Amino acid sequence: MFKLFALALTLVAAAAHADATLHTDLPLSYLEQTQDDARNQPLVIFLHGFGSDEHDLFGIKDALPSTWTYLSARAPMPVDPHGYRWFTKTPGDGDYDGETADLQRSAKLIEEFVGKATAKYHTQSDRVFLVGFSQGAIMAYEVGLRHPQLVRGIAALSGSVLPVLKAELKPSESLGKLAIFIGHGTLDQALPYASATRANEVLVGLGLTPTFHGYAGMPHTVSEAQVQDLKVWLEKSLE
Repeated sequence: MFKLFALALTLVAAAAHADATLHTDLPLSYLEQTQDDARNQPLVIFLHGFGSDEHDLFGIKDALPSTWTYLSARAPMPVDPHGYRWFTKTPGDGDYDGETADLQRSAKLIEEFVGKATAKYHTQSDRVFLVGFSQGAIMAYEVGLRHPQLVRGIAALSGSVLPVLKAELKPSESLGKLAIFIGHGTLDQALPYASATRANEVLVGLGLTPTFHGYAGMPHTVSEAQVQDLKVWLEKSLE
């Protein structure tokens, strides 16, 4: 399953208020942590994995700067018994891929979500980040690489660049400005470590310079070390 099974975090005190309410005023339902005056604060949007929901990655915020704005979006398609997904996996034993209609629908919703959230929280696109796990990481690539003007960077945790996206990408000036974080466990049983190394090769070939972290012995999950590396990357990307 593409679900975050464990998330080991060192929690820190947060000055901002994390709202437990599921908000529905944007194209995707979401959880929010923000401050009363969040104008021009960095905006981090979490995209969960298959079979999970908006709660899954939201705890990462507790290890990140408390003054920033954090949203965690719910994927649009339900999965039994209580989870959600961004797309349906195509059948077969080849490279992991998704149904085109699902990918296009979810990508469009994320694009609209990012644009409207950027306006709602009074920030700028060069201060917006997509942080995705598994299917969420795949969608972060789908949106960020096709529409780099929407975000400052993409963090792909245990993800991959799907074959159709790889085939359609071309170097561009706007794409070259995109910050990329790749984090992947060497013992990932759902999306193999090679998914990350291949994604890195694709991005380097496009003229990008991803920050790549492999985590020895880590399965399909997110570790405390990975979250700390993510924090460093996010802060550096805003310099």
